[in-house]
Amino acid sequence: MFVDEVIVKLFAGNGGDGCTSFRREKCEPMGGPDGGNGGRGSSIVFVGDRGLKTLVDLRYHKIIKAKKGINGKGSNKYGANSEDIKIKVPLGTTVLDADTGLVVADILEDKQEVVVAKGGRGGRGNRAFATHENPAPNFSEKGEPGEERVVKCELKLIADVGLIGLPSVGKSTILSMISGCHPKIAAYHFTTLSPNIGVVKLADQRVFTMADLPGLIEGASEGVGLGHKFLKHASRTKILVHVIDMGASEGRDPIEDYKTIAEEVRKYDEKLYKKETIVIANKMDLPAAKDNLIAFKKAHPELEVYELSAVMNDGFDILLKRLADLLDELPSKNVYEDEEMEDHVLFKFKEELPFCITKEDDLWVVKGEEIEKLFKMTRIENEEAAVRFGRRLRGMGVDQELERLGAKKGDEVQIMDYIFVFKE
Repeated sequence: MFVDEVIVKLFAGNGGDGCTSFRREKCEPMGGPDGGNGGRGSSIVFVGDRGLKTLVDLRYHKIIKAKKGINGKGSNKYGANSEDIKIKVPLGTTVLDADTGLVVADILEDKQEVVVAKGGRGGRGNRAFATHENPAPNFSEKGEPGEERVVKCELKLIADVGLIGLPSVGKSTILSMISGCHPKIAAYHFTTLSPNIGVVKLADQRVFTMADLPGLIEGASEGVGLGHKFLKHASRTKILVHVIDMGASEGRDPIEDYKTIAEEVRKYDEKLYKKETIVIANKMDLPAAKDNLIAFKKAHPELEVYELSAVMNDGFDILLKRLADLLDELPSKNVYEDEEMEDHVLFKFKEELPFCITKEDDLWVVKGEEIEKLFKMTRIENEEAAVRFGRRLRGMGVDQELERLGAKKGDEVQIMDYIFVFKE
């Protein structure tokens, strides 16, 4: 089964909890704190695998949960890190954050590894908090929460040349004649239900890959027919090859056929529309082909057109040599712009606070990713840990902002599911 799009929910492992412990041995009544740190939670890593051709395995694993790190122990024993979970995906897989739409990873190489959901670091044991002022802290941290995210995985086949066109214009026949690929060929529309890819080798030993994409029809960019599902596979190609039935074997107009397909590509993606393009005038063995070709060239003098008869095996040598030459000339380009990549997004410093405070009835509600993470890592039931948490909030400006908004002593403040009493 060919599956090229899957949505998966990922839960990276939480870090292991730090330990609160004191050294108690004979003749060592003041042994001091010896609680070890917790281990790192396991991350979820996507790995490129040349042998895979579909995302079907991920289709049956919609939720992936990683393991928590091992908790720290007394006697300064650190918890072990949990082993990362590695998910194999086919080359050409793009991983997008479902919430932001940014590209998390674009996996193009065999064995390429990308951390998609990062495991939380281990919480610190009480020994890590020992200072001159407080040599025997009686608290430790919980592990940092692992990253949770929903990602959309899209497979975009890696091919140098993409064959596009209306149904039954001969794309599959062309691919079968010039490569070792043997797609299903029949005299009805939509014979090809998924992209086929073949390797083309010339007499001069040059090699390139070619993909036969399912037939497009008018309205494909808006979801009509099958072609819209596979237009994305053309995005990685360097050259788009429009295959036209120049013999008009089904009573169609070759000029209108080209106009229809070009317009659907433009509506789908302007970058795809601007790719290097050539036209194959196929079925030149049919009686009307010569006259249609003259009219086509007159209507589109800007296009590079190559005559071909796939059935008669005629015209391939010139076409393939031109494609190979063109591929040698064209530079490699990234499918995605920098601003589409998650790791290239620049976060500018703003005067805005890293949290927001709202008032719901008589309750002040504080929300913010950093604050909520700090709360999850705090053993709030421990008095020393709670005091430290309060100090951290003051350092972040929460108290000051509450006062500015009009909070008074004794007001209730909620962070996640916990309610505190505000003290000026």
